[in-house]
Amino acid sequence: MEIQVIQIGNSKGIILGRAILERYDIRNKVDLELRKNHIKISAQRQSRDGWGKALNEMNSRGEDILLIK
Repeated sequence: MEIQVIQIGNSKGIILGRAILERYDIRNKVDLELRKNHIKISAQRQSRDGWGKALNEMNSRGEDILLIK
């Protein structure tokens, strides 16, 4: 995909369209990785992302017992 690079003050930037933001669940911040010959932009994972599902699975297997009383 080709995207126009635009001038923003003394810097340059890109605009990600609504479809891209929604598809990759990009909200307020992204993770940026600088590689040898490219830049990788990833949606930032939310804290405790996936914990609910993992805890439900533990409960269904009876693995969520209190260990310290």
